Amino acid sequence: MFARLARVVVRHPWWTIVAWLVAAIAIIALSPDLETKSDQGDFLPTSYESVQAAELAQKAFPDQSGLSSLIVVQRTDGGKITPADTTKITQAAQSLTARKYPTVQGFLTGPQAVAPNQAVQLITVPMEMVSGAEGQQKQSQAIKDIREQLPKDLGGGLEAKVGGQVASFVDNEDSFTQSFAIISIATFVLIIGLILLIFRAPLAAVLPIILIFATEMVSMKLIGAASKLLDFSGDDSMAIIITIVLFGVGADYYLFLLFRYRERLRAGDDAKTAMMVAVERVGEVITSAAAAIAVTFLVLMLASFGIFAAWGPSLAISVVVMGITSLTLFPAVISLLGRAIFWPSKKWKDQPTATTSARLGRLVGGKPALVALVSGVLLVILAVGAVNFKADYDFQSSFPQDTESAQAIKDMEKGFPAGQTTPVQVMLQSTDGQPLTKERLAPFQQAARSLPGVGGVAPQPELSKDGTVARVDLLLAGNPVDNDAINLVKDELRPATHKITPAGTKLLVGGETAIYGDINKVVNRDLSVILPVAGVLIALILLLLLRSVVAPLYLVPAVLLGFAATLGSAVYVFQGLLGQPGEIFHLPIMLYLFVLAIGTDYNILMTARLREEAREGHEPRKAAALAVEHGGPTVAAAGLILAGTFSVMLLAKVSMLQQMGFSVALGIALSAFVMAIFLVPAITALLGHKAWWPGHADKPAAPPADPDRKLEHATH
Repeated sequence: MFARLARVVVRHPWWTIVAWLVAAIAIIALSPDLETKSDQGDFLPTSYESVQAAELAQKAFPDQSGLSSLIVVQRTDGGKITPADTTKITQAAQSLTARKYPTVQGFLTGPQAVAPNQAVQLITVPMEMVSGAEGQQKQSQAIKDIREQLPKDLGGGLEAKVGGQVASFVDNEDSFTQSFAIISIATFVLIIGLILLIFRAPLAAVLPIILIFATEMVSMKLIGAASKLLDFSGDDSMAIIITIVLFGVGADYYLFLLFRYRERLRAGDDAKTAMMVAVERVGEVITSAAAAIAVTFLVLMLASFGIFAAWGPSLAISVVVMGITSLTLFPAVISLLGRAIFWPSKKWKDQPTATTSARLGRLVGGKPALVALVSGVLLVILAVGAVNFKADYDFQSSFPQDTESAQAIKDMEKGFPAGQTTPVQVMLQSTDGQPLTKERLAPFQQAARSLPGVGGVAPQPELSKDGTVARVDLLLAGNPVDNDAINLVKDELRPATHKITPAGTKLLVGGETAIYGDINKVVNRDLSVILPVAGVLIALILLLLLRSVVAPLYLVPAVLLGFAATLGSAVYVFQGLLGQPGEIFHLPIMLYLFVLAIGTDYNILMTARLREEAREGHEPRKAAALAVEHGGPTVAAAGLILAGTFSVMLLAKVSMLQQMGFSVALGIALSAFVMAIFLVPAITALLGHKAWWPGHADKPAAPPADPDRKLEHATH
């Protein structure tokens, strides 16, 4: 099949390119864009209590905003807020309200907003929910205008800082924009620079960037069409993740093809024959790798968390399109360029002698037991750290702490509980036909003050117009979005709150902290389902590729061990060495996407090369040595580029991006340099012919001994 595909693509490159372009233009013109959501709570199943609480709040208080900012006012001399100060602050709030800032619903304050110790006074700023770039721009500008006007309205003796959700977004937008600009530029420079270093050819370095960009445009439109058919929405990170995946697998497949093309040119093939042989030999590897990754991504559709479930088909589509591009557009363009792809360097003509890969191959083939033991023990030691993994949901702490919004929260905590800005929202609904009044709710509010972790209770409950629903805010004493608070709400506060439910009411515990607690539950559930299913499906793909029952029995555990080793390494570095409270909560899924899924590429490439060398008539240890010698440079180059791509995230100013960059880069490095080059070929060499049982995948091919020559003859 791949031999026929190779002949069609290489003999008719212009027709191949035109066909690809026509299909791409039609897809881009006719397919819709992917819709995205920003609120992670929107992706939770409706069976979770925090979602039910949010739905009840939306019905009972339809005009209530889900977003707010907070103005924290204090005296410039550090003294207590006086009644005269409160009057000035209230007048300033009224003046700000009269200016009618876009998306701002008002400025609410008064004597009740003064801290018990009179250190600060708060002005609550409810804001409209907005969508689209234009709405967000209006909201951001409103915050900037309010900050400029505040000192004028307050007058002397008082100072104010604006914080809260929207203000934090405004302050941190620059950090994110700068971080992604740095990452994007560094990624392109790194990919181009490393390929230029490997091949010393400008065309070879620039070509994959152009072709992968084109593939991404097509993929995003196909994902938009799939989202309509399958009824899913993406989150704000979807486009970034797809870009990284496509550049990762695209660079891998490009290198797989180019290394084999150069190898056949060195063996004496003419340019067209060399490309046909390259496509035939690498075609099965790319197809199997793309299938394994796509299936691994599709397993995410089993997730209950909507973000992960949407990533599944989106990433699978991207990888499949990239696989098709790699076997059609890539070879068509390269075949047109011929040997000029390596211009101006002449190094492609030189046969490598006494290379590092040859020495590593002799080590693996000569001492497979030692190599397998050392590499396996290293991975196990790293994997042990995963036992202590803690999820961290405190996004705010990962941003710079010198911004006005961050300082506003610190000032607020001089007089209010840390949970003032992110209360636990207790929703009460009457079930006995009697209206909920402040008097009826007073005993519940009093009892709630003594619940675990509660630092205060909002004095005034919010009542719906018909009196059937009430919202009582519980203010946590500690950081409302750190691990301790999330576990507290999930395991102690929510059950304790249900125990004091007023008679004749139904109680639901919601709010951001409760949402994160439910996300914690659903993420743990999803990982427990996804990892085993993915392991089984990867095993089946390897079984079909290798026609062996034994090989998947050590290849799949090796991949899972690499996943655990990567997670454990992150724990050692961030929780241990740097003393951080935990890792970003979705890091395990990120590692699943980029380490377990994409890292499988390298194992498939190396295993296919092991089989190929065995078919050439080499005994198992010699085959392992030659596989590392010939396949090692490709794996090393692909792994280096992909790991390097993620490592540039360490340049970001946002710590959660630094965590992700370090962890994924290390995971890719372990997959390429420890598993694919050492562990897998060493175990295969130790098992010998048993590795391919019950088939005969390593049986030497029948004459002619060199199947490349057979194809070459057929093309003349």
